[in-house]
Amino acid sequence: MTDVTWGIASTIFAPARDVLQFAAYHLEAGAHRIYIYLDAPNPEAFEHLDAHPKIRVTTCDAKYWKQRKRDRPDTHQVRQTANATHAYNRRAEVDWLIHMDADEFLVADQPIADILAERPADPPATRIRPMEQLSGTPTVFKGFVPNGPDRARIIADLYPTYGAYLKGGFLSHLAGKVFVRTGLPHIHVRIHNVFQNGEMLTCHDRQAGIDLAHAHAKSWDDWIAAYRYRVTKGSYRPELGPNKPYEKGGLSMHDLFQMIEADAGEAGLRAFFDEVCADTPTLRTRLQGHGLLHTADLALASHLHRHFPEFTGL
Repeated sequence: MTDVTWGIASTIFAPARDVLQFAAYHLEAGAHRIYIYLDAPNPEAFEHLDAHPKIRVTTCDAKYWKQRKRDRPDTHQVRQTANATHAYNRRAEVDWLIHMDADEFLVADQPIADILAERPADPPATRIRPMEQLSGTPTVFKGFVPNGPDRARIIADLYPTYGAYLKGGFLSHLAGKVFVRTGLPHIHVRIHNVFQNGEMLTCHDRQAGIDLAHAHAKSWDDWIAAYRYRVTKGSYRPELGPNKPYEKGGLSMHDLFQMIEADAGEAGLRAFFDEVCADTPTLRTRLQGHGLLHTADLALASHLHRHFPEFTGL
């Protein structure tokens, strides 16, 4: 049993159940501290979080940002990095800290503390790479296709219509999230990287034994409900670049979705979703053939009941 401790910083705008499930899952996984920044007042979630000894919860209202001596940043990405950096620069209560979103879950094949305890002192950070949930089945995930000479061929086999436009075969990020040792000076935590004195911190890539299970598209209804925000301000926003240079036929996710909508509207989006995200026998077979089919039972409801037994909300 190691005495190494780890924690999570997360800025969350979500229903109370989702917030508490995220916290409960990671308490069960061994988190020593969870720093939750509620991006808008959420009294129901706050009550339960505030009562837990391992959780530090902050409501990011006007008073909070005034105390931080700044206006509330317009974009959630900037609010996330500001809050993650704030959590890092608190009096250290853990040995390692990672910034994560509420739809991301650490899945490990042994206690996370034991894995981190074996990390050498240098580099002082280690990257947890993602796997994306297949829509409709919360226990099934697909791995990303790493960069290499076979990537294009593998992705084309997995996703014959749209694979040419997908980075690593994923809708969302491939970068994952980064565990960083606490106590380092001049640290700025960003969404997928950590900087020190304005330079990207050296990071071990990838950390064996831990995956980042990302529930980016739990269902068609869930995905299409988030789609309009993502395509304007979120993970499909216009300023994010293409999967490969435009002159080589690449498109950004924003460009791809604009093209699909212009050609076939929501029906086109659904066809895209069914090929890339949906848990189908065809996709499972293709993923399994390339060693990219993974299973993990997050058991969110049972962890929620164990750690927040008084929560009865929907």
